[in-house]
Amino acid sequence: MPDDELSDVLTAVGPRLRALRQSRGSTLAQIGETTGISLSTLSRLESGQRKPTLELLLPLSKAYGVPLDELVGAPTSDDARINPRPFTRHGQTFVPLTRYLGGLHAYKLIMPARKAGDDGRPEQKVHEGYEWLYVLSGRLRLALGEHDLVLGAGEAAEFDTRTPHGFANAGKVPVEFLSLFGAQGERMHVRARPAPK
Repeated sequence: MPDDELSDVLTAVGPRLRALRQSRGSTLAQIGETTGISLSTLSRLESGQRKPTLELLLPLSKAYGVPLDELVGAPTSDDARINPRPFTRHGQTFVPLTRYLGGLHAYKLIMPARKAGDDGRPEQKVHEGYEWLYVLSGRLRLALGEHDLVLGAGEAAEFDTRTPHGFANAGKVPVEFLSLFGAQGERMHVRARPAPK
């Protein structure tokens, strides 16, 4: 890579990190606590006053749950195929279906079969955003506020993520589902034909 091209890539890292942090609604202090990177270093990285290094970018990549090449804006090929890099969190496998930092995020999630005796209600969390789910296979338990729903293949749900929510596998086989999440509260726009009169 020529020096001027490398310089352009490095210069773009700071604004990309800031946009990613802001799209998640995180503060520098929260990211610093998660990564162990000092506030001043994070601030200088985002403003372009600190050169990004592998030692700094690896923990940030892990904290944001995005591939390293997305943080640095690695050049893409002319190949139109998406090559998602799955990652695992809390025993679930996430397959990213989008490659950009802002807007809606799409994931395919694979949740292993529940263990014998694990019938407890899923732990619920609350955060900014809006989520839409579609179950591909298996059965998904959705605890949504005081409601407890079980969704089967072909069923969908959508909700404001400020409502307490949690997921669990409701069956004895893995459950696979699609999740579209908008950190800024973007909603799906579903169009349907009116029923015939």
